[in-house]
Amino acid sequence: MTDRGQRDGAGRGRLAVIILGIETSCDDTSAAVVRDHAVLSNVVSSQDEIHAAYGGVVPELAARRHLESIQSIVSRAIAGSGVDYTDIDAVAVTRGPGLVGSLLVGLATAEGLAIRLGVPVIGVSHLEGHVLSPLIESEVETPFLCLLVSGGHTALYLVKQVGEYAEIASTRDDSAGEAFDKASKMLGLGYPGGRAIDTLARGGRIDAFPFPRGRVRGDDMALSFSGLKTALWDFLRSVGETPAIPDVCASFQEAIVDVLMDRCLRAMENLDVPRLAIAGGVSANSRLRARAAEMLAERGGTLVLPSLAYCTDNAAMIATTAALRSARNLPHQPPVAIARLPLAPRLASAA
Repeated sequence: MTDRGQRDGAGRGRLAVIILGIETSCDDTSAAVVRDHAVLSNVVSSQDEIHAAYGGVVPELAARRHLESIQSIVSRAIAGSGVDYTDIDAVAVTRGPGLVGSLLVGLATAEGLAIRLGVPVIGVSHLEGHVLSPLIESEVETPFLCLLVSGGHTALYLVKQVGEYAEIASTRDDSAGEAFDKASKMLGLGYPGGRAIDTLARGGRIDAFPFPRGRVRGDDMALSFSGLKTALWDFLRSVGETPAIPDVCASFQEAIVDVLMDRCLRAMENLDVPRLAIAGGVSANSRLRARAAEMLAERGGTLVLPSLAYCTDNAAMIATTAALRSARNLPHQPPVAIARLPLAPRLASAA
């Protein structure tokens, strides 16, 4: 990275690295400015109102909205950060996984800005950004486990240190966020579904209906949520009268949380790692956060949860990841769009 002069404001002679981050992997357009590990600004523009009518993200519409809003989002992030464009040392951008059309908007914007400013452009894994998002506000001793739960991904990773990861468990079909969204559609609650179900579930009984806890034969650590969705569909078709929706939400949500907590507990015991972080959009779920806190309090250990602002897709996690990797002198990843981009290989001894 280019040295632009002393900017830490403390007169200690060190050089602060300022990174502009850009995130457009799916349907949230985001830009952020990070100085070392401090977030100076983080602007996120949601497309929920566009995709709500379809009950899910429409890739073409998502890419078009990114094109329409990316320049203004970047400008707002710069304006809110208190720095100028000329202060930027590097541009970090999500390279995948994600929707290719959406990724290309962010990558093209980052490349253009990098050329204009004469700074490098750094490709960042969207999954690594989520896994390291708990480090934006907290210091976590390594190794630690990170449960990544979102609309597109559900996996459990062992974080040995920044840049070194192993997959402990992952879903064989749908993500937890996908299950919430489809359940919400079945119940007529709208999109996105996780927030609506979480809200209604607070007034319902978690044991009202016996929804199944998905398991995969031959792999106790694997996750599966497609059967749970089918069970809800069959249940709603079979009941003679309309059930109490809060009870349905609470019971359905509990089934998902039970499975997630089971895998986390197994991994913590098998690997003897007492530190757990939870990241991704579903990490904002109040029941998941409460159950995780209960579990760590009972068995002893450390739980790290990102603020709600850093749960969903955001550019602060992308810029922070670039900063953390740079601090370890890790090689930069190329700014090339890749729809499917695994974070790490499966750890054979996880089960």
